[in-house]
Amino acid sequence: MSYDIIILGSGPGGYVAAIRASQLGFNVAVVERAELGGICLNWGCIPTKALLKSAQVFHYTKHASDYGVKINGEISPDFGAIVNRSRAVADGMSKGIQFLFKKNKIEVLNGLAKVLPGKKVEVTDAEGKVTIYESKNIILATGARSRELSNLPIDGKKIIGYRQAMTLEKQPQSMVVIGSGAIGSEFAHFYNTIGTKVTLIEMLPNIVPIEDEDVSKQLERSFKKSGMKVYTSATVENVDTSGELCKVTVKTSKGEEIIEAEIVLSAVGVSTNIEGIGLEETGIKTEKGKVIVDDFYRTNVEGYYAIGDIVKGPALAHVASREGIVCIEKIAGKEVEPIDYNNIPGCTYTYPEIASVGFTEKAAIAAGYEIKVGKFPFTASGKASASGFRDGFIKVIFDAKYGEWLGAHFIGENVTEMIAEVVVARTLETTGHEILRSIHPHPTMSEAIMEAVAAAYGEVIHL
Repeated sequence: MSYDIIILGSGPGGYVAAIRASQLGFNVAVVERAELGGICLNWGCIPTKALLKSAQVFHYTKHASDYGVKINGEISPDFGAIVNRSRAVADGMSKGIQFLFKKNKIEVLNGLAKVLPGKKVEVTDAEGKVTIYESKNIILATGARSRELSNLPIDGKKIIGYRQAMTLEKQPQSMVVIGSGAIGSEFAHFYNTIGTKVTLIEMLPNIVPIEDEDVSKQLERSFKKSGMKVYTSATVENVDTSGELCKVTVKTSKGEEIIEAEIVLSAVGVSTNIEGIGLEETGIKTEKGKVIVDDFYRTNVEGYYAIGDIVKGPALAHVASREGIVCIEKIAGKEVEPIDYNNIPGCTYTYPEIASVGFTEKAAIAAGYEIKVGKFPFTASGKASASGFRDGFIKVIFDAKYGEWLGAHFIGENVTEMIAEVVVARTLETTGHEILRSIHPHPTMSEAIMEAVAAAYGEVIHL
């Protein structure tokens, strides 16, 4: 059997590419070895947000008296019910992908895929039956998995990865989270909020290390205020799992320390799924665990493409989706522009939330820009005060010479819903003066963006 396009993987890159291809009239098949929707819908973005929502509701009820509301009786998290809700949300999203595939007449080939020379794909199903398909174009969208360190092997019981962290049978009394990127910080926040004693360990000087330094320091303050213990510039030397509790040996600037915890969560990044999928046999080149592609996701072998976590760039669902669309539209012969990877928003769903895009302050200076920086704290926001969430700020960075919006870094309640304003503004090459002339609604959290821009230009009113 032959197709116009076969896609390996049905995550946010693969399924979006498949639907766009179908819209453009291509005959499409997607190979998937597990659930439709990939890691994001089933074991990543979506179910973790469901867990975090439950934690937020629990936090609200615990602090109801702060809002003048009395709740009689004991308030406690039902961990099993929280996990079950998260899984139900994920299942619903996966079924939604099934519906979209059926609507768009996309064929699903269940099994393990391997690309072969001559634009062929070998699929081995659950019974071991092997079928070879032909396609005019083949797109690799196989994603990534938890990265394992040699001194921190995941056993799924005491040392776990993010998948196990979503489906533990019972809530642990204590947990050490190693790695403070988005995954580690979100799980640290979730478990800490529902009452687990959490210690967060980061090897670099700041947690959420890819963020602007001011944002990192604010999140660390907020985490510590919530009762979490945070170590930075610290490395885990080993973990002894022989006893009832794990004994985590941590090396810091002050020496070694042993931390005991029921569970250790390894959140030290991801590894790409490029092994055993036929890259070597087909002659597709890789570098440092990533498939080498051009601006339109073409590999060095004609007719073979790659998108998502397995190519260079931020490993984010919305990036993979856009890459899939660009790749398909280029195959279709449409006029498309390469993605601007310096205008990709990143979001972390802790409390406070983090959202950022573009240059950090340090990166802008290192790139040679003369900059204007504006900062507006949520302590000065009427909406933030009314909501009871005053932690955080809006920080904006402009080129002093031409007014180009170089970057924005938000930390606070609901800021992940606000960052798109900056992304669109930067796409349209909007200057700070145009933002100042754009009336923002009051009272909202979003008006803090305008206030921060005003601060950059010495025109702030409410500071």
